[in-house]
Amino acid sequence: MIAECKKCHKKYKLNPDMLDVTFKCSQCGNIVHASSPDFRAGPPKGGSKKGLLVVVGILCLLIAGAAAFFFLDLFPKPADDSPIVLGCPLAREHADGRNGERGIKLAVEQINAQGGVKINGSKRRFQAVVIDTKDLDPGVPVSTALEVVEQLIVEKKADFILGGPVRSEAALAAMDLLSKHNKISILTTGVLTPKYHALIEEQYGKYKNCFRITGEAKWLVKEIVTCLSNIKDTYHLNKMQLMLQDVAHSRAGGDIIAKIATEQGWTITGKAVYPTGSKDFSRGLKAAAKNGTQVMLIWMDMPEASELIRQWYKMKIPALPFGSILSAAVGPDFWEETNQAAEFCLANVVNAGNVPSKATSKTMAFYKAFEKKWGIAPEGYGTSSSYMAPFVLKDAIERAQSLETDKVISALEKTDMMGVYGRIRFGKKNHQVIPSFDPKEGAVGSIFQWQGGERVVVFPPSIAKSEIKLPPWMKTGN
Repeated sequence: MIAECKKCHKKYKLNPDMLDVTFKCSQCGNIVHASSPDFRAGPPKGGSKKGLLVVVGILCLLIAGAAAFFFLDLFPKPADDSPIVLGCPLAREHADGRNGERGIKLAVEQINAQGGVKINGSKRRFQAVVIDTKDLDPGVPVSTALEVVEQLIVEKKADFILGGPVRSEAALAAMDLLSKHNKISILTTGVLTPKYHALIEEQYGKYKNCFRITGEAKWLVKEIVTCLSNIKDTYHLNKMQLMLQDVAHSRAGGDIIAKIATEQGWTITGKAVYPTGSKDFSRGLKAAAKNGTQVMLIWMDMPEASELIRQWYKMKIPALPFGSILSAAVGPDFWEETNQAAEFCLANVVNAGNVPSKATSKTMAFYKAFEKKWGIAPEGYGTSSSYMAPFVLKDAIERAQSLETDKVISALEKTDMMGVYGRIRFGKKNHQVIPSFDPKEGAVGSIFQWQGGERVVVFPPSIAKSEIKLPPWMKTGN
């Protein structure tokens, strides 16, 4: 079959089996259309059946396509019901990581039981995938935690990162990785460094997918010094000794509190610093008894600090033990572990809900649900904040009606909901949860005191269940 361009008259020899063809002229670019006489006249009457079969085949394809279109329209594609994967990089062998894992898993279980996340006409479950970062283990490099974050994103196909890394250095290093993969992260435990939200604000375009739903060191210090001021005014105490662990955050935190306390009228009677793993605290305790110390400010995250409280109680040192950071004392079993020596000891658990209180209508509901599921009460920092993160994320996804990063970021920035530890909102540019002494206005903390075997909230006043009590062997007003 011969086809001719009507514009430049170039001729083309075509395969005789081609019934109908359209193409562009290679010489002038004009569109050339050619069809065989057989195609124009219809099927041959007695010749080859090849053309007829081709025509029939084309008609069948057209009919099949029309039918498929009709049925697809009549029966639309089922809604996406695949799980939304929450990648959780956590130090599973340590309290902060363990608390985070249990809090997240309880929330995921409750959300899924209520129908999951409603998005674009479907109900999708959350799926929590936890991998141990080991970032709180001695000698483990930051790179180990980064490998876990990468594994969660690349291999486990995490849609969001929740929980950690728990160690501050690891979380800071992970920010670039989250930016590279364009993944939203909500820190829920550990990582108290103010540098985290400062970096988000300084480089918002790069780190805008990073959020923190728990407290941070600057606000923690403000809570501590405000509580100390209340103690000073109520009981007329003004002499303080520092009991610190020989690590950077303890030394720095202790020095900051000492500076502010001095400005508020406290006299710093001394400073005792102990290497990590120490079990004999008699030197500092004897000094406190000798120099008239009335409050021992303790900043230690090592488990051996429980020995400090046992020795303080046994020696009847006339000073109130105040754990600004005292990880050993926050768990529900500490009373029994110390054979009641914990009585009168104060400790900070950062967010309400980590010990019993009525901060909001949701606080004790969470506390009891946690106790029922895990067979133990919340052990301290990182529990209530980790529990709230999936609920906050669910709320943001449902308002965005999307899993797209930018849309969910925008929704998270507009978060305003009442949670276990107060009103949950994020700073618009630093993505730090907004704190407050009043749960109606922001995320509220908790400082508690061991009283009669119970962890009793004594600060802030808006949620306190009791006044601070002094040991009977202590004199006041010196």
